[in-house]
This record gives sequence, structure tokens and C-alpha cells, in this order.
Amino acid sequence: MKKRLISLLLVALMLIGVLAGCSQGTTKTGSTDTPPPANSDTSSGSESTGYKIGIVTGTVSQGEEEFRAAENMVAKYGSDVILHVTYPDKFAQETETTISQVASLASDPEVKAIVFTQAVTGAAAAIDRVKETRDDIVFILGSPHEDPATIAARGDILLDVDQIARGSSIIQLASDMGAETFVHYSFPRHMQMELLAARRDGFKAKAEELGMNFVEVDAPDPTGDAGVPGAQQFILEDVPRQVENYGANTAFFSTNCGMQEPLIKQSLETGAIYPEQCCPSPYHAYPGALGIAIPEDKAGDIEYMSQQIKEKVESKGGQGRFATWMMPANPTMIEAGVAYGIEYAEGNVEKNDYDAMMDIFKGIAKEKGVEANFSVLEGTDNFLLFTIGSQIF
Repeated sequence: MKKRLISLLLVALMLIGVLAGCSQGTTKTGSTDTPPPANSDTSSGSESTGYKIGIVTGTVSQGEEEFRAAENMVAKYGSDVILHVTYPDKFAQETETTISQVASLASDPEVKAIVFTQAVTGAAAAIDRVKETRDDIVFILGSPHEDPATIAARGDILLDVDQIARGSSIIQLASDMGAETFVHYSFPRHMQMELLAARRDGFKAKAEELGMNFVEVDAPDPTGDAGVPGAQQFILEDVPRQVENYGANTAFFSTNCGMQEPLIKQSLETGAIYPEQCCPSPYHAYPGALGIAIPEDKAGDIEYMSQQIKEKVESKGGQGRFATWMMPANPTMIEAGVAYGIEYAEGNVEKNDYDAMMDIFKGIAKEKGVEANFSVLEGTDNFLLFTIGSQIF
């Protein structure tokens, strides 16, 4: 009997040792409730990074390109490293929701950087809210909507396309494509934004210089009562009216992302000219407008997408009358912002290493065979503006 008790005791001790070993293994590799990064080798028992990066974008209806870019970052680094939230479609009226979303990211002590693209109305207040309790987070803001001086005083690094330079370059491009009239769709909320208003003024001045007719058209604000569908319907109905008034050599431009798809569709149907989106990119609105399906193995392949656009445009007789940048603007801001956030979290850069940010951005562009050029917004040292060359389909 005594021997039997000793044997049972030995078995129990062995089981405890096995269970303890399993427990130690689980602690080392992290909780199984959180999936590992997409690019990690789960069989190697890799350690957690110890930090997280937050991304704030619009929804699919307000800015699909940015939303997908954030999803790509989650897929690349893993949902335990990248936390993605969205601001509401009617963000101008629902700033408290935007503030709450940003605050929710900052409530996680492991979040070391927040990449906010587009940095819509409410971004400044959200940063103020976060800094009441946390001053260690680096904020990287893409395409800010608020007054440059106000938002530059709050964000650590700001990125945007060079709207001032585009005031001249887009009109010149439209002229080179045969435009005699340039129609500019916008609404009061956007025209209260300093950089967009300055770009509009640049359009006017360059159009006058080239002898081009410049037409401003007030469109419904997508954040208003009619929402994005109402704004899109207006574009679908108004483009044919403008072409009837001014002829097919009319170039169209809108300041709003949600309007781009119907604008491309109707410009192609009416034989008009479409020089560039508000946020220039081969992926912005062109796939939806032209019915381009992107195979899984071609995701992120800019050359493939550009060729598909070219073929679709040519099939409708629009060759030489549609264009965009050679690389997507806003998704690159997100990719570069995440890369900088990781460098910051790992202690390789300070909050405001502007040269490092420009080098990261230029490196991403170079990998895609494109050159990016930077300048700094006058009156600031952290508001970085960039341009990329155009392609005509």
C-alpha cells in the first residue's frame, strides 16, 4: 500500500511538471486570444513587440483607399501590433465620436504612435484630449482638414500633398490634355480650409494665364443631410449638364473623395477630361468607376493597376484624357506613418525627426520606381508637403 501511494505521488509530481512547462510556453509566446503578426513565424515562439501603433481612417464610403491601406498594415504587422479604428461618415457633425475613437487607442498603454489619415475636423481636439494624460504618443497626421497653424501646433509630423503646387500643375496638366474649361466642384466647408482655398486660387490664376475658362460649382457636402449618396447623385447629374454647356474639352475636379467615382464615370461617358483626383492615386476611385477587379496576387501592383486603367479608358475612347499620380498619396502617408511609428516605438527616432520621415517616405516611393519631392509649409517646421509625377492613360 505504501509503495502504491509513493507511485501515485510520483505520477502527480510529473503531471505538475508537464503542466508548468506548458504554462511557461504560453507565457513566452503570448496569449492565443491575440493572433500573431501576419509576417511572424508562429512556430518560432517569437516575443511580442511590446508596442502597438494606432491607425485612424475614414470608413469605406468616405475613403476606401485609406481604409484598405490600414487593413494592409494590419495584415502586414498583425492585429496585435496595428489597431485600426474609423471616424464617422458625418465627421463634421460628430467630432465627439472622432475624439472618442482616438482616445480609445490612447487608452492602451502599449500604443506608442497614432497615424491619422485623413486628419479630419476633430483631430486637434482629440490630440488635446489624449495629451491630458499621455504625452509620450507620437501623432503623425496625413491630409489635415483643420487650420494649418492650429493642427501643426498639435501634431508631431504632418504630411500632405503640396496643394499650392497642385494649383498650377493640375491646370497645366488639364491644358496639356486639351482642356478649354476647368470645372471645380466643392462646398463651403472645404473652401474654409486654408490649403484647399489656396489651391483653388491657384487654379484660377493658372487658368487665366493659359486662357482657360474656370468654373466653380457648389456641390452638396457629403457630411450633410443627403450624405455621400446625395453628393454622388449630384455629380452624376451635373457633369452631363456642364459638358452640354462647355463642350467635351472640359476638365473636371472635385475636392471630395466620395465624388471621384461618379466623376470618373461621367467624364468617360461624356468624353470629358479628368486630370487628377483630390487624393491622387491609381487606386483611388478608378477601380470602382471602371469595374476593375484586382486579383489577390496583384494587390498593391501599381504597374498592373495602371495598365488596367489604360485599357478600360481606351476601350471607351478616352485615351489621353485621364490621368493620376504614379503612386497613391494617402496610402503612402499611412505606410510611411506606420514605419515611422515603429521606429519611434523602438527608440530609433525622436518624435520630430523630419529628415527620417522624408527618408522613409522617399524609400517607399523608390521601391515602387517613383520619385517623391518634399517641401515644408511656410510658417511651420513639421508640415511636410510632397509631390509625385503624373501618368496619362
